Amino acid sequence: MRNVTLLLDDGSRFHGKSFGYEKPVAGEVVFNTAMTGYPESLTDPSYAGQLMTLTYPLVGNYGVPPFSIESNGLATYMESERIHAEAIIVSDYSEQYCHWNATESLGDWLKREHIPGITGIDTRELTKVLREHGVMMGKILFDDEAIDKEQLTADNYEDINYVDKVSCKEIVVYAGNESRRFSLEEAAQPNCQLSIVNCQLKRVVLVDCGVKTNIIRCLVKRGVEVIRVPWDYDYNSLTYDGLFISNGPGDPDTCDAAVQNIRKAMSNEQLPIFGICMGNQLLSKAGGAKIYKLKYGHRSHNQPVRMVGTERCFITSQNHGYAVDNNTLTADWEPLFINMNDGSNEGIRHKRNPWFSAQFHPEADGGPTDTEFLFDEFVKLLNI
Repeated sequence: MRNVTLLLDDGSRFHGKSFGYEKPVAGEVVFNTAMTGYPESLTDPSYAGQLMTLTYPLVGNYGVPPFSIESNGLATYMESERIHAEAIIVSDYSEQYCHWNATESLGDWLKREHIPGITGIDTRELTKVLREHGVMMGKILFDDEAIDKEQLTADNYEDINYVDKVSCKEIVVYAGNESRRFSLEEAAQPNCQLSIVNCQLKRVVLVDCGVKTNIIRCLVKRGVEVIRVPWDYDYNSLTYDGLFISNGPGDPDTCDAAVQNIRKAMSNEQLPIFGICMGNQLLSKAGGAKIYKLKYGHRSHNQPVRMVGTERCFITSQNHGYAVDNNTLTADWEPLFINMNDGSNEGIRHKRNPWFSAQFHPEADGGPTDTEFLFDEFVKLLNI
């Protein structure tokens, strides 16, 4: 294992050993307090551009599941088709793994996908630095490699449209165990039918801002046809019964095209709309609210949220660095969920129209699925 250094923008240095692919990288350093789920987290597109620190000390002991693809084109055990995090940082990497479903080690997977991994870092101290200072840009450098450290730079995280980097570049339609792909050129043809052949299901347009596989699965298993479109695609000329806005990475202020398309869709006041994570923020922006960046974000499987107006509290899985400013919600909107740790917004709803969203992940695997009923509520609205 080669010696590596994690260099933060404030000058802090953390020394460790490499166990993944050996290349210097730069990105926003964040921390996740979940105890399990590193295959799902690494393949979550919302981690694009970030160096992911896991606070749970022992990582890698259950290996990595097979990268199998289902008949509808969805990954069985991952949240996308590849790793999106720029690197993973852990305290103690377990070279030996044991799990009934594991086919390779975490280190081998990282090497195969050209993703660096660092072990031997004091992740408790690193997390304290990030909590006190806030998330910041950082670099992973190999101590024995001659490199101009000033040349290894990254733009400010909020200046990059990461949604555009991870969103699909074609239209994909899912129904049951089937899927069909259409190029944007095909979709533009007057006689193109964006549907599974002979499909009579309710149709949901899914705006792909970096959607997780399990979100699509949660919709499909509830008997709807999902039309997955790029984040900036104008879907308002299509025939559909509901609009879903997905999770995704980066600053929602870089996604104005998506906001404008949502506002067009809102001209139909009876159209059900549901957003998750980035979808909560984009729906809020379309409704006139403002977004701000959290000091160190919410990335864990154990965030408590309360449904506003009730005493119902849920344990949720989360991965976001931005939040909706409740004080900027217009008169037609109200908070739907509130974070019990810091009081930040965890979802909104329209007071009259069938539009609502959640900042957390009700579809979370691995993680709690206490709030998966929100998909049921959305599908009920399609049938009204």
